[in-house]
Amino acid sequence: MNEALYIFLAAGAVSMAAALSASALNKLAEEARPTWMRSKNAQVSVVLGGNFAALSLVGAMAYGFLTLHWSIPLSCMFITFPIVHILVLQRILGDAKTLVLTLPLTLVADIYLYLNWP
Repeated sequence: MNEALYIFLAAGAVSMAAALSASALNKLAEEARPTWMRSKNAQVSVVLGGNFAALSLVGAMAYGFLTLHWSIPLSCMFITFPIVHILVLQRILGDAKTLVLTLPLTLVADIYLYLNWP
């Protein structure tokens, strides 16, 4: 049970952080965006990364609902994961660094979800 909880929390937190960071970067004005994101190809890459993270979040939620009591994934989706992103990652690293850090972690979390799927 504890292993399932840890996998769910890690996968959900990094997926939510990556998706929210990609969304925040896309909403910035053109002049406020980081220099590496001013081209159309970089913007498309951020959108694709955000979509991948959102799909990973759906997978993490499905894993959580299958292996844990329903209240744990539900409360994490609306309370814990956004708080971790906004209060910790976004304030410490900013949106661009958070996206660069959490996208590879999202891929690793997806592998762990696949290997431990019930």
